[in-house]
Amino acid sequence: MAIAVVLMPKASAQLPILPFLQSPNGVSTDADSRIVSGWIYLDGYQVFQVAATRSNFAERSRNIQQNLNQIFQNYLSSSQPESQVETRTLNGLPVIYVNGQYLMTVTSEDARLRREEPAVSAVQITEQLKGALRRATRQRTTAFLIRQAKIAGSVGLLIIVLSGGVYYFQRRSKEHSKRPILPIADNAQHLTTQLNKQQDRDIQEVKKRLFQLTQCGIWGGGVVFILGLFPYTRAFQVGILSVAQIPLRLGIVLLGIYVAIRFTYALIDRFTSTLISSGVLVNSEANKRMELRVSTFSGVTKSITTGIWLGVGVLLSLIALGIDIIPLLAGAGLIGVALSLASQSLIKDAINGFLVIVEDQYALGDVIVVGDVGGLVENLNLRITQLRDAEGRLITIPNSEIKVVANLSSRWSRADLTIPVAYQNNIDDALQLLKQVAAEMNQDSHWKNLIVAPPEVLGIDNFGDRGLMIRVWIKTLPLKQWDVGREFRRRLKIAFDHAGFAIPVPQQGIWLNEGQLLHSEVNGKSESN
Repeated sequence: MAIAVVLMPKASAQLPILPFLQSPNGVSTDADSRIVSGWIYLDGYQVFQVAATRSNFAERSRNIQQNLNQIFQNYLSSSQPESQVETRTLNGLPVIYVNGQYLMTVTSEDARLRREEPAVSAVQITEQLKGALRRATRQRTTAFLIRQAKIAGSVGLLIIVLSGGVYYFQRRSKEHSKRPILPIADNAQHLTTQLNKQQDRDIQEVKKRLFQLTQCGIWGGGVVFILGLFPYTRAFQVGILSVAQIPLRLGIVLLGIYVAIRFTYALIDRFTSTLISSGVLVNSEANKRMELRVSTFSGVTKSITTGIWLGVGVLLSLIALGIDIIPLLAGAGLIGVALSLASQSLIKDAINGFLVIVEDQYALGDVIVVGDVGGLVENLNLRITQLRDAEGRLITIPNSEIKVVANLSSRWSRADLTIPVAYQNNIDDALQLLKQVAAEMNQDSHWKNLIVAPPEVLGIDNFGDRGLMIRVWIKTLPLKQWDVGREFRRRLKIAFDHAGFAIPVPQQGIWLNEGQLLHSEVNGKSESN
């Protein structure tokens, strides 16, 4: 059977030959005997499908593709006015020839793919091939190329305009990124300002990545579209799309997860700042404590959401790679049991860290004592607590190891002072002087904001070797007990100097009776003689 195809005059050119990456479709299995199918291309267009067993498909599709490319290239370099497609029968199977050159043999797998007899399938393939040859020849005419060049120029101009518009909106977004400060209480101003700044940074990061993605989409999509306008470059378009398919999917997933994480951060900061601005969470008595708790909850919530988004990203990446995740999800329970048995200490850390945060045992910025160590809480998450002690050492404690903790800055603190007074001083005058210094300090415009209750002079607490020990309690804001204690001692030293009270030093009395004194004198004289 011969099928004649009349070809239009053509422009002399060569077709670039690129290996096409075949992505067999059909039943996904490891068995080599399963049938898979794929497309044969001409000028980047799908022409017809072929089928074969999984073990033979790659070689068969590659041979047919190379035969078709070679046949068409030979035709373009020849002076034949028309191309002849014919079907012959060999060993009971149809064989397709183009201009006397072998193209392919229509197999029983090809027939089952089309649910037709091999002879009928051969007719369908030749009809599809005839249409593809006509289209390829028509697209190489001068008039068609000129029209496509005009379209390419218009698309290029549109790309420049769209890219410039996106750049303009990006600049305007940066200029108008400053947010007005909401009218809130002064005690919450510092915390809300920090949250708003962090929220603005996260939103700007999201906008930046979205603008970058838009620019890449405009230029990348425009270039790929222009490559597809011309038959000589369409093979590059197909090659780029085939090669970049999996990296593009993974890139979109990674960028999407990154944007989602930063956007979630912005939502968390926005929610927290809104609650604080409304005055629900912060009041004049617990503003500092709430600031510490908000910082802790914000950091822990962000870390949890980051873990969730990363898990979603891993699943989406597996899907993008074509991996069936249903068996993975089915085995996740067993994997979880195995991990729980192997990571019991980590689970204990997470549970104890969760209870620490929920029960507000301590938060970021607190000063705590755990066992023999203590310091400022610099980092707190579900697994560890990190302290900075007075010598600047960073101490890391697993949360499961924290059994008893002393919080020195929860809600309020106290300066516990023990003041020595010499025995020869008038104790009533000393007590009155202590009360006077405490009252004056409590009335000071600076220190009264740090002292939350009138200082208490409790009285004589002990008889020591230095003198009488008088105990003083001053209730302060969290973490301010050391500043208040230092200032009280400074003022008390000045007051003692004005009143003539001496600062006592450790004293020791030695008592000797007359017999011991006489014996020592006699011994001293005998030694001198």
